[in-house]
Parts: sequence; C-alpha cells; structure tokens
Amino acid sequence: MADYGLIGEKLGHSFSAAIHNQFGYDYELRELPPSELESFMSNPPFLGFNVTIPYKQAVMPYLDEIHPYAAEIGAVNTVVVKNGKRCGYNTDFAGMKFALDEYGIRIDGKDVLILGSGGTAHTATALVKSLNAKRVRTVSRTGALNYENLPTEGKDAQIIINTTPVGMYPHSDGCPVDLSWFPQLQGVFDAVYNPLTTRLVSHAKARGIAAGNGLLMLVAQAKFARDLFLGTPCDDGVIHDILRKLEFDKQNIVLVGMSGCGKTTIGKLLAERLTKTFVDTDEQLIKIFGKSIPQVFQENGEQAFRAAERDVVEDISKRNGLVIATGGGAPLSEVSRERLKQNAVTVYLTRNVQSLDRTGRPLAVSEQRVSEMLAVRDPVYRDMSDFVVSNDSTPQDTAERIIEELQI
Repeated sequence: MADYGLIGEKLGHSFSAAIHNQFGYDYELRELPPSELESFMSNPPFLGFNVTIPYKQAVMPYLDEIHPYAAEIGAVNTVVVKNGKRCGYNTDFAGMKFALDEYGIRIDGKDVLILGSGGTAHTATALVKSLNAKRVRTVSRTGALNYENLPTEGKDAQIIINTTPVGMYPHSDGCPVDLSWFPQLQGVFDAVYNPLTTRLVSHAKARGIAAGNGLLMLVAQAKFARDLFLGTPCDDGVIHDILRKLEFDKQNIVLVGMSGCGKTTIGKLLAERLTKTFVDTDEQLIKIFGKSIPQVFQENGEQAFRAAERDVVEDISKRNGLVIATGGGAPLSEVSRERLKQNAVTVYLTRNVQSLDRTGRPLAVSEQRVSEMLAVRDPVYRDMSDFVVSNDSTPQDTAERIIEELQI
C-alpha cells in the first residue's frame, strides 16, 4: 500500500499520481463516496494525502489541527498525519500564486471575478485579497452576482478566475462565460487542467489576454504538498521539470495537411519514436461506415461524412498521449479545430502538389482541383498549427524534423 495518496469522489481525470510518483514515493488515488468519508478520516491509511472535490471543506471537522492559512481560507487540500494527529493545510494557495505569477496575471489594484463557490473558490478569494485586488466578487448560479446578470453587473471585470468544473474532461466543450462580456479583461486563469487548454483559456489567448490553465497550479501545489509530506523542502525548479514531462506525456500531436501528404506514415513513425498511440481519423470513419471513404462519399454523401468526422474528432481529441492523423478536410470545421487543439501540439505537414497521393481521395479528382483546395485550406492549416514541416524528403527525415521542432 502506498504511503501517500489523493481522496475525492471521482478521480478518473486526475493527473496527481503521475506528478507525485516523480517525487520518489508511491502515491495512490482513492475514490471515496460521501458515505465512506467519516470512516476514512477516523483512521487514514496514509502518512499524508491530498483532498479534492467535493471534500476540501468536508474533511475539516475531522482534523486535529488546521494551519491558519487553511482555516482562514476555509478549505484543506493536504493532510499530514503526525504522531497520530491529522493536520490540515492548503497548498492550493501557494500553487495558484505560483501559476498566476508565471502566466503574468497581475492582481494588484484589479477588479476580480471568481467563478464558483467551492473550496478552490475560497482559496482564490483569499489569494487575490492578499494580492491587493481592488474588488473581489464571486459568481454563482444563485448568488447576487450570477450568470444571468453577469454581462451587465460584471462587465468591469479585469481578471477572471474559474474554479468551476465547466469545461473539464469529459465535457471539454463547456465554457463558463462569454469573454465578450468583459471589455476591460486583462487576465484569465482556469483551475481546470484537463484538457490542457480549455475553451476559456483558448478564447482568452485568441483575444491577446494573459491566460493559463490549472496544470501549472496542480504541479506547484503538489510540490508544496510533497514538502509537507516529507518534512523537507526541495527546489521550486522541480515544478517546471515535472510540468514539461507531464505536458509531453499528456499532449497529443496532431498532424494536419492535404490528403495524401503522408500524415498516416509520418504519424506512425512519430508514435513509435515517442511511445504514443497512433490514431487516424479516416481509419476510424472507415470502421464506423463499414466501407471505404470513396464509397461513403458516393453512397452517403459528403455531408454525412463530415458530420461523422466531427464526432470522431470530438471523441479522439478528449484523449491524451496520442499522435493523430486528421483527414484533409477535418480542420475546415471551426469546432473540430478548437477540439483538436485542446490537448495538442499541431503540425502542418506540407508536400508539393505534384507529389500528393490522390489514390482513394474522392475530392482530389485532378491536380488542378487539388491546387484549388489547397488555396482554400492552406491558411486554415497554418492558422491552427504550432509549426509547419515539409514532407518532400524521406518519411524518417520528416519525422526527425518534427521531433526537433517539438524540442524533446
């Protein structure tokens, strides 16, 4: 049995074990229904454990000691068992501060909105007050400031901190607010960390607003919890070391480009080299329809194909650690582009038009037609991609150049 762990009601999305195991000790995820919390807290099986939704407040009555910060915040996310006593702390406070600093989100003198009213919201409220926010308001479904009156009552907001689960895997399409409501917005922090880029963060960055998600906070608070568990501090530099490894492990690599440019071949090479799982959206569609793609276009029509393609993209993009080869037309859907980028580094794979393989491509009836499609698609591919790599040499050379660009 592990000496350390995490308790929560549902932990299927948790990255905590992947983080804590890098500190050199075993760490276990322990899902607890509410009916078992009292029994667990009466005799914890761990030397130390973290606490997540929905127990950050619920564990407090069972503790023998509560650190002043945690008591003031009204939420505990770390418990250490010392000499038979259960001592509660809040490392979310330091973890969130670390993340805000790294993302360049300045609180001093700002009008701040906190979305949500749970334990993480309490932490965020205490933190921004300590950082001299000009005004701090909480947004909830039934509060005085709620999602119905927010567009008018909250329009002066300069900073938004989301502590709700809206936009979290598996409901990654969610976004708690429309950022167009806030013309003075300067910073957005989303405590959600799965997907790696939530729609809220994506929309903020598209507007040129300083923004970041909760993964950095998660790693930072884990480091501070580790210091409490072991009783000795380690250098904060380990936070970035673990973050880089975790992002690489969890990130997808998405290949976009014209049909026949070699995405499947290159994708399989990358998956083998990087120990990731390869997925081809066209192969998934062939399985769904039970026929070749030219047959689908002929018998079902392009509209039916594109609808199924969007569903496949939605399902695949929620997963982690994949190399994904997309169909040439998949990125033409704005919804699909946004979904693909949530957990991914995106690579635009180019190839000379004369070298594109048109076999089995129902829309690539001639070289001229391919050139016309490329003229439309090229700006879309470039806009959504993190970098562009030419596939006009050998597949092995192309895969190596992608790996170099990824800076692995």
